[in-house]
Amino acid sequence: MKRVTNDFLLLGVVFYLGSLAGSVMAENDGSNASRIVQLDAYWAEVSRTVREGDFEGYKATCHESGVLVSGASKTSVPLSKALKRWKQDFLDTRSGKVKSDVKFRFSQRFGDETTAHETGIFLYSTLNDEGKESQEYVHFQALLVKDKGKWKILMEYQKSKGSLAEWEALVDE
Repeated sequence: MKRVTNDFLLLGVVFYLGSLAGSVMAENDGSNASRIVQLDAYWAEVSRTVREGDFEGYKATCHESGVLVSGASKTSVPLSKALKRWKQDFLDTRSGKVKSDVKFRFSQRFGDETTAHETGIFLYSTLNDEGKESQEYVHFQALLVKDKGKWKILMEYQKSKGSLAEWEALVDE
């Protein structure tokens, strides 16, 4: 029994060291591992701000020169203008009038240490105080830049409506 326990312990140590070496090599060989980890944290912050109704936090994820492109309405506007439109939704969420959430899944993720182009679907859901639920699946592309050490969205292209089947076809990371 002691030998089995020692073998498992040794296997655990080898696995840990191997994964540690792999992540160090990934950063050193120019792979995207470090960037993807940072971008996952960025999208988690976007989700948090929507869920908590943190308008200022959400605004901080946007580049000051950011642009929102809408495929549905065939428009392009500064993100600052879109933020003014969305502010009430954040305030309603903050007050508890509405519960909001956004989740992201990706089909392509390109970039380097200071730029990123992400393609996927986001699921924006709401539940109002009357119990009415809404879920929107949206195909999107995002262009991000690292500005003073922080990722910020420079362009959000909400291409078209998506479906539950398309959402489920993307692997949740």
